Amino acid sequence: MSGSVNKVILIGNLGNDPEVRTAPDQFQVCTFNLATNRDWKDQNTGKQKSQTNWHSVVVWEPNTVTYAKNFLKKGAKVYVEGKLVRSKSERNSIPSGSGTSDNTPAKP
Repeated sequence: MSGSVNKVILIGNLGNDPEVRTAPDQFQVCTFNLATNRDWKDQNTGKQKSQTNWHSVVVWEPNTVTYAKNFLKKGAKVYVEGKLVRSKSERNSIPSGSGTSDNTPAKP
């Protein structure tokens, strides 16, 4: 197979209000943290367990940045679809062969 797929779909809650930064060329970028939860029953103890994963989301699309800035607040449930991108700082701090990056240019 010659192609590949890099697609991420996340549904979770905002951990903070979206932060919008404006570059010198007036281009806006929005960032926020998204919490997703995984619940399961421990096979050995039978107890319910839960794990929260945090994802750093980066929004580049201008209309979506405006929407996030005006309507999204901490705690809001959002659907995010985009692609997985590893930033340079994450590559340097994660040992080779382990971990994933959660930097997702996406639409809330």
